[in-house]
Amino acid sequence: MSPLRQSASSSASDDDQRYAGMDEKKRKRMISNRESARRSRMKKQKLLQDLTGEVSRLQGANKNIVSKIDETTDRYAICAAQNNVLRAQAMELTDRLRYLNDVIDSTGLAADVADPLLKPLQNPCPMQPIASSGLFKF
Repeated sequence: MSPLRQSASSSASDDDQRYAGMDEKKRKRMISNRESARRSRMKKQKLLQDLTGEVSRLQGANKNIVSKIDETTDRYAICAAQNNVLRAQAMELTDRLRYLNDVIDSTGLAADVADPLLKPLQNPCPMQPIASSGLFKF
């Protein structure tokens, strides 16, 4: 017999000897109550182990979520800073464009200025030949 079974059987025999003087019904009820209490303690221990494992798993998941929040917050701060720079540049360029439009309007050059970017298919300087850089040899 294994040591565990010996202890269980010796415990059962101890219970039997202890309750030998009692009537049979009361003795069986007490033994049943002890077994029920033992099962309850084992069930409670298993539940405690399961909950401890669940706590560990949730703490790990929480750390992961917190690190993702920190990373996202850092990326947001970088994007916000870049957005502020771009807004400032846009305001500066808008002011410069307004100034240049005012200069053009005040000098009367508006009719003489032709923007080559408005007509991209036309060569702005048709008289100048296109020079080869010498990188491509055929």
